[in-house]
Amino acid sequence: MVEIRFHGRGGQGTVVATILLAKAFFQAGYHVQSFPLFGVERRGAPVEAYLRLDRTKILVRTNVYTPDHVVVLDHTLLPTADVTRGLKRGGWILLNAPEPPQDLASFAGFHLAFVDATRIALQHRLGTRTHPIVNTALTGALARVLGVPPLAAIAEAIREEVPGTAEENIKAAEVAFSEVRLLGLIDDDGKTAAS
Repeated sequence: MVEIRFHGRGGQGTVVATILLAKAFFQAGYHVQSFPLFGVERRGAPVEAYLRLDRTKILVRTNVYTPDHVVVLDHTLLPTADVTRGLKRGGWILLNAPEPPQDLASFAGFHLAFVDATRIALQHRLGTRTHPIVNTALTGALARVLGVPPLAAIAEAIREEVPGTAEENIKAAEVAFSEVRLLGLIDDDGKTAAS
């Protein structure tokens, strides 16, 4: 079983991202679970959502406490949210950020990837300039990071869930898939294998 935790802010599409990915993984032959955890339900408030997937039936019905991977829809959450909480060593952290964080040592023991999903969302007119909707871009980036689900399955899920702006959202997922930067495993000195 693979468990993924998503950190975002209300209005960014955090919960919808897990729903889209659940549908895409289901189409790819997985059993899935997708569910949110809300604190204060308002735009801009921190939100967590979870996704489980497995090739066999999932019997677990708890929150995700030790995720295999983490997706962060807003890099400004990093100073206040412990995104590595419970994350299994060697897991991926996918950040929506224009560049990697300054302090890579805080991600030691984890694989790090980043993509400027905000820029991609704005280019495709998803949301507004002050509240871009970055979720579909990050679904495409995560598909590249994990190697699954296929982009075609993500596109089909987007067509089902967001029909009014499906093509723009699909393009955002495709661009993020091609632009995501995989830094790899961060060592204790804050270096990557490529450094």
